[in-house]
Amino acid sequence: MIKDPLIIDYKNMLADSIGPKHGILLKEIGSLKKKASGILRKTSSERAKGKLPFLDLPYQDIKKIIGISEEISDSFDDLVVLGIGGSALGAIALLNALAHPYRNILPKGLRRRPRVFVYDNIDPDQFKGLLDVIDITRTAFNVVTKSGETAETLASFLIIRERLKKAIGAGWQEHIIATTGPQKGALRKIASDEGYMTLDIPSGVGGRFSVFTPVGLFPASVAGIDIEAILAGAQSMDKRCSQKKIEENPASMGAILHYIANTKKGKNISVMMPYSHALERVADWFCQLWAESLGKRVDLKGKVINTGQTPVKALGATDQHSQLQLYIEGPNDKTITFLRVERFTEEIEIPRDFEDLEKISYLGGHSLGELINAEQKATEIALTKAKRPNMRITIPEINPNTVGQLLFMLQVQTVIAGGLHNINPFDQPGVEEGKRLTYEFLITKG
Repeated sequence: MIKDPLIIDYKNMLADSIGPKHGILLKEIGSLKKKASGILRKTSSERAKGKLPFLDLPYQDIKKIIGISEEISDSFDDLVVLGIGGSALGAIALLNALAHPYRNILPKGLRRRPRVFVYDNIDPDQFKGLLDVIDITRTAFNVVTKSGETAETLASFLIIRERLKKAIGAGWQEHIIATTGPQKGALRKIASDEGYMTLDIPSGVGGRFSVFTPVGLFPASVAGIDIEAILAGAQSMDKRCSQKKIEENPASMGAILHYIANTKKGKNISVMMPYSHALERVADWFCQLWAESLGKRVDLKGKVINTGQTPVKALGATDQHSQLQLYIEGPNDKTITFLRVERFTEEIEIPRDFEDLEKISYLGGHSLGELINAEQKATEIALTKAKRPNMRITIPEINPNTVGQLLFMLQVQTVIAGGLHNINPFDQPGVEEGKRLTYEFLITKG
């Protein structure tokens, strides 16, 4: 029995709810069942051969991750993660979802563990601002790059390395934890030569599929999040996503629905709209996963197809007051995926007051959780009436287990969608070209 299973409701994606022009017919789903089943079989076969190691991450030994995180927590006031893209977004998603929303400014007595900052850009003003709020002599730095050669991360690392040497002198190396590939890369060599603590990103696990590696788990563990429970949730979802029957496999169904919406119904934009501040950065994480995995120029046969939905993040209820007007009355080119939380950790009641003012008094006696979920339901109904395809993922409550379920499901959904599009969801040739040109530009300019 799965603890707090996610509930996926896709009826508003179907023609029965929004009509055949924009909605999906059951026969359209049926026509892809055989192909989706074939993708699942191939995925299972590749996994058995060790070619899809991200799928086995929920079953890993995490003793080393926890051990180093405890050592850092006992020795430092702050942890700064230096990474970018997949080397940062997973950690940000976990921290935002599962830690106190203002943990870095909580009094130390309430927080008890180090503050955790994730620096995922090379904006010099932001970097200086970060240095202004930490004491470098009391801070550990987690340098994260799978290749060990990511320009943005190494630039930040070189600055920090120099400042640590000047501020601390002997023993400065104890402030650095390198999370990188297990064998190759510049950072691996530097870590070995200079004696840093290291955590391995398993070979064959790309950045956007690395949330269940030390990339995501180590910062979460330093913050006091139960990473064992995260992996337990992923394990339970792995069982659901291995079901051969498409209707019982949420990843397969999600992939099929988005594929049909994109290729048959003209829905080339996929909006993820969590009605929860805690899940906002999960939507950011998903945007990279979906965009970088599915946005491809050619298919597996080399045919130019320029495929992929554009992922967009919207936050409920905030973006009801900015983006929703476009979604309801603008171009009908989007699918909306709601993330709804059934039970919030806190239930804050709205006072009964101004009984003589109808436009205010109706709020009294309800909770903020009731209000935000009422707004989610109202938005869902309004979109459906306007014949805009939408689906809902209901999270019983936000905890490490359910977040583990959600992230694992979305990863598998992405891989199956890649199979339906007949593309490689694991490469990113467009990104690599940009990296090459950046390198050449800096070399040329000297």
